[in-house]
Amino acid sequence: MISRSKLGGRITLRYCPRLSQSSLSRRAGLNTMAKLPRLPVPDLRKTLDRYLQSIQPFLREDEARGHSLFEASYEKRVQWANDFEKGIGRLCQHKLHELDAHSPHNWLDDNIWTNYAYLSWRAPLLINSNWWLTFINDPSIPESILRGDTRSGIEPWQVRRAACILHRVLDWRTRMVNQHPDPDTTRTGVWLLTNTEKMFNTCRLPRAGADVLTTRNPASEHAQDIMLMLHDFVYTVRVCEDDRTPLPVRTIEDRIRSVVLDVIERMESGESAVPVGVLTSDDRDRWAENYQYLLSLSPANASTFRAINESIMALSLDHYTAMPLHYPTPTSPSSSQSSHASIPALDSDAEIHAHLHNTRSPPRARNRFFDKSLTLSLERNTRAGAMGEHAPVDALVPSIAFDYGVVAGIDSSAFSEPVPRPLTLEEARVSDGGKGWTRLDWVTDERIEAQIREAEGRAQASINNSEAGVLEFGEYGADWINSVARLPPDAYTQLALQLAWYRSRGFLTATYETALTRMFNAGRTECVRSASVEGLDFVQAAKEWGRGAECAAEGGQREVEPRALLPLLQHAIQTHARRTREAATGRGIDRHLLGLKLMLEELPVDASTSASSSDSPSSSSPTDPPQKRTHPLFTDPLFSRSQEWKLSTSGLSAGDQFRGTGFGAGWEDGYGINYLIAPHRIKFCVESKFSSPLTSTNKFKQHIADALRDMRAICEAGELELNDRKKKSVDGVDTRAQARL
Repeated sequence: MISRSKLGGRITLRYCPRLSQSSLSRRAGLNTMAKLPRLPVPDLRKTLDRYLQSIQPFLREDEARGHSLFEASYEKRVQWANDFEKGIGRLCQHKLHELDAHSPHNWLDDNIWTNYAYLSWRAPLLINSNWWLTFINDPSIPESILRGDTRSGIEPWQVRRAACILHRVLDWRTRMVNQHPDPDTTRTGVWLLTNTEKMFNTCRLPRAGADVLTTRNPASEHAQDIMLMLHDFVYTVRVCEDDRTPLPVRTIEDRIRSVVLDVIERMESGESAVPVGVLTSDDRDRWAENYQYLLSLSPANASTFRAINESIMALSLDHYTAMPLHYPTPTSPSSSQSSHASIPALDSDAEIHAHLHNTRSPPRARNRFFDKSLTLSLERNTRAGAMGEHAPVDALVPSIAFDYGVVAGIDSSAFSEPVPRPLTLEEARVSDGGKGWTRLDWVTDERIEAQIREAEGRAQASINNSEAGVLEFGEYGADWINSVARLPPDAYTQLALQLAWYRSRGFLTATYETALTRMFNAGRTECVRSASVEGLDFVQAAKEWGRGAECAAEGGQREVEPRALLPLLQHAIQTHARRTREAATGRGIDRHLLGLKLMLEELPVDASTSASSSDSPSSSSPTDPPQKRTHPLFTDPLFSRSQEWKLSTSGLSAGDQFRGTGFGAGWEDGYGINYLIAPHRIKFCVESKFSSPLTSTNKFKQHIADALRDMRAICEAGELELNDRKKKSVDGVDTRAQARL
């Protein structure tokens, strides 16, 4: 299991840090924009009622499997909910209101969520927590470059595309962060402006028990630099003026070229980098220990960390074109071998998947700094993507920035030479090094180098265990779902995932869908519980229908008319759409339940209301560590089961500039699924673990495609029936009219 651990310790209030004069002016300007309301503390009774509704499908399945009767099991949970509401729950609710009153923005995001969901999680960021995006190719780049080769070394077109994407992203940053406040700015605009600033010039810092985020320092000498990695060498490159205006794109290209040439010369002289960045892929507590040890070795390491932490973002240039596991590895830079026949065809599944895997998890976790909030990476053949640490913002914000960064492509008129010059050792020897960029060096010893080797092994094992893939379903998309099925596309897609899971596993699972609470000041996300009684009714009826016939027990497929399934599908989608609205408007349940549980744990354990009770499903012994105060509502195994998100899902956008996106599965036998709904296609990016015999990304992709095809047939059959009814109604009116005549 790789689920997040429970948050321990006391809840501390986090107040806003001292702001610079420019930040204060900007904050005052934002106050003239549309006012965003505070995220409310939801009503206690309504949260409990919604929670009770959400566990009903699991109790129904338990009864069907002969475990326990629904009525008795459900009544017990109702009693626990009522006891909590009338008793200790009132105090917990009061404490949440007090917390909210002392919070700058709201009770949840100022105090609880970032720490609980991200910073206190000790699993490696690699695959498990960081998000990733892979971009479409730039058609202005020669196809001979795009196809890639098996040689090693930096390609000039790679540098040019890196400069162009970087320049556009920096332009986006400037437009957002320096934008003159406008009273007409919409609430969504305010949300985007405030969140854009959060993802630049920051980094996650490892600490024992729980990490922290660096405080942005606009006055830092590195505030207008990027971090650049190549062959695990680390540099800073100045890319903006002091007012955050990006330097001309040709200047950025020249400076990146200079760094590349410097690395070429260093490697030619026999120097090799110590890949300290690999340590950021490790378990967080182990990395925290190594981080402190590095600081103790030399003040130079503290300076290097400070430059990394305070830089705008990271750029990683990979010296190879990534290949699937069974393809050749890159040859040496001097090799003349470059067989295009030995690499996957452009835009083939193998080629797209190699791109995706390298963006989020390069071999041995090399040439990356996983703690950085934003990393743009490019391979030798100019394939580009981004990866980021999740704590500062959710993936939608950087996806908007990178969409802007990629859509324009390379503007050749911005460069003095339409075709970039080759990068040669001769040029490296005469390059005027040092202008606009700085080397960042590490001081290490045998202990750190041994730790790096061990971390590399653990990282590669995680990479090898991850099965990620992309399903581009092109038979229909949002246009058909809206206009023909007349259903909301997101809820429709969620029901397809429910059906795919049920056909693959034969039971329901807790399903997490991300809902944005962007209508609130500093709002981030809430959980939509996709599993419902109505959804269970639909997937049980549709499991053995259509392409699900292979799931039928011996005796053959059930005779179910597709038009009989349509009302079940519609009711399930209505329930999901309602839950989505509730979550997005501050009436979700999971963040509230988390807050209540944490407030309860802060209370002293009273013998009269001990952490365990006769009705509680948990027990303790004298040898156990001191218990936190709790309640049967929270110690109920069903409470935990209802949050075992073996389907962890999130929709992003139409994603026209993205080949794939993703995040890791939260459970060993589950799936992490990001999806992009466009007018005429739906793209699914699925991650699971090879180590689980219960999951298979490739098989699940097929289940998703089959579910979408069957749901279309169900909707079309219902539409035909509706048209038949209308025709019969019209014919009946005509017949009666003729009879009167």
